[in-house]
Amino acid sequence: MQITRNKYLHDLVIREGNGMVKVITGIRRCGKTYLLFELFVHHLIESGVPQDHIITLALDDEANRSFRDPKALYAHLLQLIQDDNTYYVLLDEAQYAISARELRSKDEPPALYSVLNGLLHHRNVDVYITGSNSKLLSTDVMTEFRGRGDEIRIHPLTFSEFMQAFDGDRYEGWAEYVMYGGLPLTLSMHDDEQKATYLTHLINEVYLTDVVERNRLHKSEELDSLVNVLASSVGSLTNPSRIEATFKSVLHSTMSADTINRYIDCLKEAFLINEATRYDIKGRHYIGSPKKYYFEDVGLRNARLGFRQVEETHLMENIIYNELCARGFSVDVGQVEKRTKNQGNNERQRLEVDFVANRGYRRYYVQSALRLDTPEKTVQEKRPLLSIDDSFKKIVVVKDVIRPYMDDDGILTMGLFDFLLDSDSLDR
Repeated sequence: MQITRNKYLHDLVIREGNGMVKVITGIRRCGKTYLLFELFVHHLIESGVPQDHIITLALDDEANRSFRDPKALYAHLLQLIQDDNTYYVLLDEAQYAISARELRSKDEPPALYSVLNGLLHHRNVDVYITGSNSKLLSTDVMTEFRGRGDEIRIHPLTFSEFMQAFDGDRYEGWAEYVMYGGLPLTLSMHDDEQKATYLTHLINEVYLTDVVERNRLHKSEELDSLVNVLASSVGSLTNPSRIEATFKSVLHSTMSADTINRYIDCLKEAFLINEATRYDIKGRHYIGSPKKYYFEDVGLRNARLGFRQVEETHLMENIIYNELCARGFSVDVGQVEKRTKNQGNNERQRLEVDFVANRGYRRYYVQSALRLDTPEKTVQEKRPLLSIDDSFKKIVVVKDVIRPYMDDDGILTMGLFDFLLDSDSLDR
């Protein structure tokens, strides 16, 4: 099974020799190792780089435990650099070289950063690292290196990438993708029970256990309950205060809003969930709360809920959000205020635009609709878009199989598969 992941490989290739540490981040098991150790190494060899000038080290491998000591790691790497030709140093899951004590310290950066800085002083060394925690290997590295860290965020397989390896048509592929998501290993499994067991083990025994251990959380059952609430409310506006009220009334829990906020930050740092902030389109400012939370992989979300709450409407919205993020957009939830008269009285309505997608100077307003099967539903989906008084492109994505069309108001309606399977679909 070969999945090319050309976008991410291109992102690495164009950064070769730029004098920075290339930091590849993303949720565990999403394909970082495959990208770096298989696709990128193959590219280097095809480009004529000798194999003994490509140094690969997986720090999550028990056989390499001794190299989790930064001093031992640095000495080992220097020993392998024998001449003045370019060496490529590829470190996988580099956060294993950061100790729990270093994590707790707010004053002193981890010794790993000194190792990476030291490698940068060698002009013939090009450094690439992967990590599964944004706090350790994204924000911190960028701050420590002051412009000498270059992040490449990768995601689970998009639907288009998934279909490269899926044995079936797009309709069968969609049914599979909505249920089991885009973690690459699921594509090699042909039994539903095997996929469900794998994803359930990942979310419960790998991801959440890692969050608890790395953040030294004392009440893992509270984290479990929070993940269940977030999984059940995908696509719904929520905030820590509302979740606190739910815990008190339903679970009789005393977990505070501050604790909930901290746990949400931990889940975001592990790339398990993503946060979409509300944006006032007419007022051109952000609204602090409530927000929406989407799972990085819908298969993990479904596994957490025992594959019981598989509502296609909400999962389609989550998948569209993930697709926009994978294309490099910054994605917010839009709010637009509309004033109307009701029996002579002025009323203000706050209408929601599912996604405000920004990248550079480009912006798109995107609505997700499972189907537009009645005139009332069509009006409901298009009304927020019609209330926006700027000229950026406005799009409704529907599950229905339709040919893309533009209505008299300039709103483009396109089918879900046209959107997902064409990376340039927003510009068609």
